[in-house]
Amino acid sequence: MHTFSLSAIAIGLLIWFNLAEAGNLIDTATSAGSFKTFLTCVKNAGLSESLKTQGPFTIFAPSDEAFQKLPRSVMKALMRDKVQLAQLLSHHIVPGKILVAEVKPGAITTIQGDTVTLTSDNGKVTIDGANVTQSDLSADNGVIQVIDTVMLPKQILSSDHAKIGTTLIRAVQSLSKGGP
Repeated sequence: MHTFSLSAIAIGLLIWFNLAEAGNLIDTATSAGSFKTFLTCVKNAGLSESLKTQGPFTIFAPSDEAFQKLPRSVMKALMRDKVQLAQLLSHHIVPGKILVAEVKPGAITTIQGDTVTLTSDNGKVTIDGANVTQSDLSADNGVIQVIDTVMLPKQILSSDHAKIGTTLIRAVQSLSKGGP
């Protein structure tokens, strides 16, 4: 009987220490290991400090595989244009901490000011058509929901910086038609 109690206490302490050491959103994304591209973009856009110290935020973070769906030319263009890159990333971040179990279907506003649509169907959550593939990566200043697609904000698609917008539109059209 004492063995069970000591085991339960030990497990409880391990859980408490893991929760206490969650770290900020950047630390959590780094620890997860599947956000190298996202983190590079965050750094290049100058958003690292905000995601370390402000919040709470929910980041619908595209995985590395999601970024690989974009043509290289699009990624290169985004990495050269920090304004467009910041708009793209801000389109994936909403104020507050939204856990998957707490998702209320409907429109929510990103920190960029756009609205995106959340859906929830028997535990399957999507945001603007992107599937949440891993959920509730908890951080001290928010939560990360992993998504399988990079969401494109209207500002980029209809931008006067037509080079990136046009490239993204063509890429999306190509992908939707089964292209590379």
